[in-house]
Amino acid sequence: MTRCTPRICAVFLTLSTVLPNHSQAETPQQHRTWIRSPWFNEQSVTENAEPNVRYHVNAPLNDAGQPARGTRLIVYALPNGNTIEQTLGCQRAEGLDWHYDIQHVAAQVRFVRNLFPNEQIVLICAEAGGLSWPTWRRSHEDANAQIAHLVDKWRKEFCTDDAQVTLAGHSGGGSFIFGAIEGHEAIPAYLDRLAFLDANYAFEDGLHTDKFRHWLQGNPERRLIVVAYDDREIMLDGKKVVGPDGGTFRASGRMRDALGPSFPLKESKRPPFIETSGREGRIRFYLHPNPDNQILHTVLVGEMNGLVQIATLGTSQEGQWGPFGGPRAYEKWIQPEPASGPAN
Repeated sequence: MTRCTPRICAVFLTLSTVLPNHSQAETPQQHRTWIRSPWFNEQSVTENAEPNVRYHVNAPLNDAGQPARGTRLIVYALPNGNTIEQTLGCQRAEGLDWHYDIQHVAAQVRFVRNLFPNEQIVLICAEAGGLSWPTWRRSHEDANAQIAHLVDKWRKEFCTDDAQVTLAGHSGGGSFIFGAIEGHEAIPAYLDRLAFLDANYAFEDGLHTDKFRHWLQGNPERRLIVVAYDDREIMLDGKKVVGPDGGTFRASGRMRDALGPSFPLKESKRPPFIETSGREGRIRFYLHPNPDNQILHTVLVGEMNGLVQIATLGTSQEGQWGPFGGPRAYEKWIQPEPASGPAN
């Protein structure tokens, strides 16, 4: 993504078919039953894919009124326990499960599309069977290779040949990102943005640091972004939520320690966060100190505009669109009703 002409095509992890020859690629609307939104200029489709993955594609319309090929693909891996429909979000309503009103991934992507009207942003949400990417990876022997293959397939099928890809994930969705990293000998050049939204629990120095380092050194447009909070003392039902070595606060510390020898990091205050940055802002850690010891796990994503923040860093809209930390900047883009549930 260039600093002045960002390519933003949001795709929340989902599955689709492989194109045998991308030079003769089919348009993404072929062989699918796309549903036109009654509220926004977009179409979407929900499908199943092997092994045991469900995915939703949301694409803006081109001049012909068909789903456009993305100039950027944002793959958003779902958090543990959440469905695609809950992750996409909708307006709050009596009797509706509260999970529909906490992430608002679709609304945040629509807002980002509005910020960059010359771009084609495609969104894919990826849901693991059992609603847990960590469990899914443990139950499939070739999980990392499968994840790496899926990301490559989605890019070929739903985006232009030169499209760049953002991998984003929340909670257990971070396991999907690490799976994509581990599934390649080196992080693919088409990945230019890796974003962990309170999702970097599984970071391991020996598995990931060298790949991060080589990837960051390869292209000045690549960005590694971590959003987390101090979760060491948070309580639920009278018990600590994370163990003595767990949580994203500690994982973020391990990541900073691992990257620090290669990339000098500087800490500064960016209320309500403490920001640590390196490589002229291409590495960003946003850690909320959580002085009131609250559970901010999903608040970082929805209420604090986390997805908008990671999508606009390094662009002309960085710091211009609204406040990172809340309130919501995307209210007008929330759809009134949930997305359709059943896959095709």
